[in-house]
Amino acid sequence: MSRETYTIKGMTCAHCVNAVSGELSRLPGVTGVEVDLAGGTATVTSNTPLDPRAVRDAVDEAGYELVEAR
Repeated sequence: MSRETYTIKGMTCAHCVNAVSGELSRLPGVTGVEVDLAGGTATVTSNTPLDPRAVRDAVDEAGYELVEAR
């Protein structure tokens, strides 16, 4: 099991949280997504480590910017 926290730029409301959570949840192997609006982060739990490019693409698709993985 893998757990990564990502910093995401541009989230300002509950719609943002839902959009990011929805896109990240669609990635293969993802078993959970927790988005912290106040902290500007998303913590993703998956069966195996995720491809960083896939995570970036999912966040981009939601309309936000992936800043970094922590």
